[in-house]
Amino acid sequence: MEYQQREYPLFSACGLNCGLCPRYQMDGVSKCPGCAGKDFLEKHPKCGVLSCCQRKGIEYCYQCDEFPCKKYDNADKFDSFITHLHQFRDLEKAKNLGINAYKQELNEKIYVLEQLLVNYDDGRHKSLFCLAVNLLEAEDGKLVLKRLNADTQANAPRKEKAAYAAKLLQAMADQQSIPLKLRKKTK
Repeated sequence: MEYQQREYPLFSACGLNCGLCPRYQMDGVSKCPGCAGKDFLEKHPKCGVLSCCQRKGIEYCYQCDEFPCKKYDNADKFDSFITHLHQFRDLEKAKNLGINAYKQELNEKIYVLEQLLVNYDDGRHKSLFCLAVNLLEAEDGKLVLKRLNADTQANAPRKEKAAYAAKLLQAMADQQSIPLKLRKKTK
């Protein structure tokens, strides 16, 4: 199936925050374009959820009368490159707040993540930063970023800055009992 390119590929039809995925936040041939973003078929040959949405003429699954359908059985139990933990919550948030308000919140999170990656990643913390920003609220991420900017010296070693950023994100997650670990499917 040919997919119609989506206007906002950073929030997927199924509720994943593609803009916060390590594969989206990379350079090179493995970079993911987001949900039905430019050249999507080169990275994801088939997506049953996206095909279903486009067949029905809807942008997001929450707009469907059948949601959640069989395609979502255990969808939030395991992760891939990106966490699925808040997938249903984020779809519900988009539905209740309105998609434009949700996009604004997601854009704020993407900004925080990009600042972390540009200024604090030592090449070993991208997945943790992506996961933390995805699972924490946008305001939590902004608070961590504000503290990092206040507490770290611009010329401090990158490794030291990355460790401190990871420590602050972990502490924020611990306060809220949010595990910062992708959940792998057991065989």
